[in-house]
Amino acid sequence: MPHQRRRQRIRVRVGASAAAMALLAGCAGAGGTSFGGGDALNVLMVNNPQMVELQKLTARHFTKETGIKVNFTVLPENDVRDKISQDFSNQAGQYDIATISNFEVPFFAENGWLHPLDDYTRADTAFDQDDILEPVAQSLTYDGTLYAEPFYGESSFLMYRKDVFEAEGLRMPDRPTWTQVAGLAARVDGAEKGMKGICLRGLPGWGEVIAPLTTVVNTMGGTWFTKDWQARLDSPEFKKATQFYVDLVRKHGQSGAAQSGYAECLNNMTQGKTAMWYDATAGAGSLEAAGSPVKGRIGYVPAPVEKTDSSGWLYTWAWGMQKASKKPDKAWKFISWASSKEYEALVGATSGWADVPAGKRASTYDHPEYLKEAGAFAGVTKEAIAGADPRSPGTQPRPTAGIQFVGIPEFTDLGTKVSQEISAAIAGRQSVAQALKASQSLAEKVAKEYR
Repeated sequence: MPHQRRRQRIRVRVGASAAAMALLAGCAGAGGTSFGGGDALNVLMVNNPQMVELQKLTARHFTKETGIKVNFTVLPENDVRDKISQDFSNQAGQYDIATISNFEVPFFAENGWLHPLDDYTRADTAFDQDDILEPVAQSLTYDGTLYAEPFYGESSFLMYRKDVFEAEGLRMPDRPTWTQVAGLAARVDGAEKGMKGICLRGLPGWGEVIAPLTTVVNTMGGTWFTKDWQARLDSPEFKKATQFYVDLVRKHGQSGAAQSGYAECLNNMTQGKTAMWYDATAGAGSLEAAGSPVKGRIGYVPAPVEKTDSSGWLYTWAWGMQKASKKPDKAWKFISWASSKEYEALVGATSGWADVPAGKRASTYDHPEYLKEAGAFAGVTKEAIAGADPRSPGTQPRPTAGIQFVGIPEFTDLGTKVSQEISAAIAGRQSVAQALKASQSLAEKVAKEYR
C-alpha cells in the first residue's frame, strides 16, 4: 500500500476512535475530568515512579518559581497510551502535555498532533539540547524536526542479587547468554524463602510482555516481519524464543506471572522475592534509592544474548506538546524544567542521585554525585543506550525501525493482541504453538497492508 494511503488509513481509524470518545464524554456531561483554570497546564502521564516523584516536586518548585500551576492526570501504562492517543488525535487541547515514547513520535508528528520544539531549543540555550544523548534525541525526531524532550531514557539489562549469587557459589558472566541465565535461574530458585529465580513480564500489553520477549526473539534469530513484509511469528526461531521465555518464567519465574508487568517485577526485586530481573535500565534507580531494602546488593550486566552482540532495547518516556495547546510557551517552560539538568539536581538533593531520571543527558554520566550513588549501573546503562540499534536489532534485515516493537502504528493493536495470546500461554491456558498460530494469522493481516 502506498505511503499516502497508509497515512490516510491511520488518520481515519484513530480519528474515529477519538470522535467516539468525545461523544461519550459529551453524553456524560461537561466536566467529566476536573481541570484547573485557564492559566493552568494539564499534563497526562504514566504512573511510573519517576513521574510520581515529579508530581510531588512540581508545586513546591516549578509552580513556586514560575507561577504556573500544573494539573496532573496519572494512569497506568496501558490506560495512559489509550487516553493520549484519543486526546491528541482529537486535537481538542484538553491536555497540553503528555508522556509519549519514541514509538508514538513518528506517527503523532506525521499526523500533525505534536508541536515542533526546535524553535524553543534554539532560543532556550540554557536547556542545552546538545547535551541530550544522540540516540535518544534521534528517536524523538521525525523528518528532521524535534517533537519531544526526554524525561528519561532507557535500554534493558539484567539485574541480579550479588549476595545471593555469592552465597550459592555462583558467578554472573560479564556478558551472559540466555542459556546461561536459564541455568542460573534454576540454581537460585528457592535460594531464600519465597525467592524465585527470575522475574519476567507476562502482563498483556505491547509495552509489557512484548517488549522483553521481542528482544529475546531478536537475539535468537527471529523477527516479526522480513524486509519484504512476510510475517514470521510461526518461524522456528520465533517459536524457539517464545517457548524459551514461557518455559523460563513458568519454571523459575514469579507467581502470577501472567499478570506481572514492570511495576510488579520491580516490587518483587525490591522486596527480595526474586534473584534476577531482566527489564528496563530505569528500574535500577528505584532499586538503589535511599530506603530500598536491596540497595547495594544488586549487580547489573548487559541484556542477555544468543546470536547477536547486544540485545538491549531503546526507549524513552518523553514530553510531547499537543499541537492544539493554547499555552505552548508555558508548556515549554514545564517541559524544559522537567527535562533539565536543574531538575536532575533537584531529585538528587531531595531523593538521592540514584533516583535521578537519567538515560537522557551526557552530563549526567560525568556528574560526580550521580556516579557516586549510581556507579553500579550508570556505565552499563550508558553503554546499553549507545549500543542500541533500532534499524538492525536482529540477525536479518527489517522493514522498519524498532527493537522491542515494530515501528508501525498498527503495532499497538497487533502487539496487544499477540501479547494476550502469549500471556495465556504463560498462564497455562494454551500452548505456545497455539498462541503463535493465532498470532501469525493476526500478523499476516497487517503484513498484507504493507506488501
